[in-house]
Amino acid sequence: MIELKEQTPCAGLVPLVIGSVTLDEVAAGRMTAIAPHAGRRKALATAFRAAHGIAWPGPGRATGRAGCRALWFDHAHVMLMGPAPDPGLAEVAALVDQSDAWAVVRLDGDDAADVLARLTPLDLRKEHFKRGHSARSELAHMPASITRIGARAYQVMVFRAMAGTMMHEMRVAMQGVAARAAG
Repeated sequence: MIELKEQTPCAGLVPLVIGSVTLDEVAAGRMTAIAPHAGRRKALATAFRAAHGIAWPGPGRATGRAGCRALWFDHAHVMLMGPAPDPGLAEVAALVDQSDAWAVVRLDGDDAADVLARLTPLDLRKEHFKRGHSARSELAHMPASITRIGARAYQVMVFRAMAGTMMHEMRVAMQGVAARAAG
């Protein structure tokens, strides 16, 4: 009989340290897509802050911290990462569990922005993409969410089914940046 074992999207692929950059999987906790019901955006923002102690993020932004973070996901959606959403939010918003849908990694190091510059069209220079900025874009050829979570750290998310491809693309980019630095 086959025995199935639960594992994370990046199990066995991380941690990865190449040059000055470290790539590791993030235990994101519960992940919930939240979208306000028609005409309830302000009520949701108020209820969200009261329930979770962090602001509803504006376009292109993230609020909170590890353990309770909210990412702008598009014009009508926010991704809550960490805690389960307060049940009262269901009165003003649609709540959709996305916990098993995403692979989430942290890319950290002096050359982290250079690694990502090889993979995304976003301008990640610190004067343009500051801590707390978040964008939906592409990573190599995959849809992704990229958030600056520190001076030299990024949270990157792709669909779970693309975890292996993300890890391959990140490894190649990390190797290229490290080779250039050594060169």
